[in-house]
Amino acid sequence: MPDIHVLPAHVARLIAAGEVVSRPLDVVRELVENALDAGATRLEVDVEGGGLRLVRVRDNGSGIPAGSAGLAARRHATSKLAPDASSVDAVTTLGFRGEALWAAAQAGEVHLVTRPAAQVGACEVRACGDEVLVSRTSAPAGTTVSVRGLFAGLPARLRTQAPAAAEVREVTALLGRYMLHHPGLHWRLSVDGEVRLSHAPSDHRGAVASVYGPLSANRVLTVVADGVRGVVSRPELTRARRDRMHFSVNGRPVLAPPELERAVIDGFAELLPAGAAPLCVLDLTVAPEDHNPNVHPAKQVVALADLPGVAARVQAAVAAALASHPLARAAPALIPPAEAGSAAAANGSFPALTLLGVYQELYLLAQGEGDLWIVDAHAAHERSLFEHLTRTLEAEPPAELPEPELLHLTPEQTARLHERAATLQGWGLTLEDFGAGLARLRTVPATLAALNVPRLHEQIVEAALGDHPDPRRDVLARLACAPALKAGMLDHARGEAVLRALAACEHPWACPHGRPTVLRLSERELAHSFGRRGVRDVPRGRDAAPR
Repeated sequence: MPDIHVLPAHVARLIAAGEVVSRPLDVVRELVENALDAGATRLEVDVEGGGLRLVRVRDNGSGIPAGSAGLAARRHATSKLAPDASSVDAVTTLGFRGEALWAAAQAGEVHLVTRPAAQVGACEVRACGDEVLVSRTSAPAGTTVSVRGLFAGLPARLRTQAPAAAEVREVTALLGRYMLHHPGLHWRLSVDGEVRLSHAPSDHRGAVASVYGPLSANRVLTVVADGVRGVVSRPELTRARRDRMHFSVNGRPVLAPPELERAVIDGFAELLPAGAAPLCVLDLTVAPEDHNPNVHPAKQVVALADLPGVAARVQAAVAAALASHPLARAAPALIPPAEAGSAAAANGSFPALTLLGVYQELYLLAQGEGDLWIVDAHAAHERSLFEHLTRTLEAEPPAELPEPELLHLTPEQTARLHERAATLQGWGLTLEDFGAGLARLRTVPATLAALNVPRLHEQIVEAALGDHPDPRRDVLARLACAPALKAGMLDHARGEAVLRALAACEHPWACPHGRPTVLRLSERELAHSFGRRGVRDVPRGRDAAPR
């Protein structure tokens, strides 16, 4: 570790955060960040009395040289930032202010023992308030920091602390987030002598298993793209809240701006039901000068210079991860209920299906990969029409209406027209405000003009000026639904055509509105449901897929 130095006053003013230790959680965060910055591969955290009695973080990092140990508990003393103002604009470490140990010493008693691997003997630092004592001792390489008696000398602050159980819950959640974003390290959290959280080095999937359990880990997909790495859950693993959407920027777990959460959800497109949120752990990498971690006292919020660009990369990365895996949903369990099926085989493509028959003139029964597939012909046809309309929307010049059509608009639609007119015209829809609650429709995309859909122009305008955040998608989804095959219109020949069209789709697993196009049932599930235990009761199809 580089030597510690005290920052000049003009640099310290740029990064001063005020009170950085107002609860035990703050001490844990600051000490863990110091350990990570020191290159530790093993971190052990001990908490007693909700952290008020003791917070201890032990690591095997680079340690502090003897010549710098006495400065460690001084304010704005840091080895992570050069003593010039320009270094504040290119922070590359989790900590940088040099306030952590000083603030902890103002609130409690700090005991630090540290030794670099190449140094003979360790240094021991005791700090309380502004009093600092340094001595020599023996210890293994690394650093151990203990903070005892938090707020014992600040009775007003002590009375406002959360109950021990509540603080432990927050500390556990915090350590879980660091674990998710740094899965290649050893982690252990002990509370009052009892191990509450532990993790051996692995990948993001292994970290999800340590924090949320193996069932969740078995339902995540790997995300690997330029500047975006991590995992995202399959569509069947969702929640009504976004509390399991985790992001880090350059290794720092952050409270993500809504734009990044929205980017992940948009990456699912129609695979995610409305109002649902996935589980995700995404590590974002940006240039140091393109982010500012100094906008929040606890550094939980960072400012990104190109937030729209980062969001676009996140959305593309999630969409690519989902597109590379088959996402057919398991068919409902038969009677008696069977055990939940395993995940579909991850071969990254839609299987070749052989049509077996048509049920109720709406559902197709097909065979593929040893399993029985049930296809909703309407949803499948709707998906293929949607992708066709998407590909051809701008392939031809827009169709000019022989006579411009006047349409009535609500005040909300008129307001959206003023916001979206240029965007709509970009893909061939020319709509002009005519005043008095009217709009004049002059052109429509040629591929839409050819559709045989009742009230075509009204439907286009209603969807284009609706409250959907992506009006283009809403228009195409609505118009793909109207001409799609309905119940009673299906026969064997049309069924074959639907299967061919679905297999050619880029995202064949759901219709544009989020309903599944296919369900899948393995022979093993059928055999178990019928009570068969013969020679054919062997793993096949989805059951035989690699995990």
